[in-house]
Amino acid sequence: MDGKMLARIGAITFVAVALTVTAIELTRKDDAPTSSPMPQHRPATNPLRDAQRRCQQLGQAAANDTECLHVWAETRDRFLGKTPAPAAPLTREGR
Repeated sequence: MDGKMLARIGAITFVAVALTVTAIELTRKDDAPTSSPMPQHRPATNPLRDAQRRCQQLGQAAANDTECLHVWAETRDRFLGKTPAPAAPLTREGR
């Protein structure tokens, strides 16, 4: 046998094995999981995200809504990693 014939036989054998393995893999049924599925945990509701959704639904009117302006400021501060400024202490007048 010459080298060309041996190479052709090798290529045909390789293709036949690849097709067989593919056919077996496609016809194999998935094994059922042996353990029970993990319970699905719902993430806790995020009030900031809910407020963002409300502002998103307002559309153009959100630009004049003070609550949306506060929500956007808090979102921006979180994104930039800024800590919120402490609130000014309340002082009584006349003392």
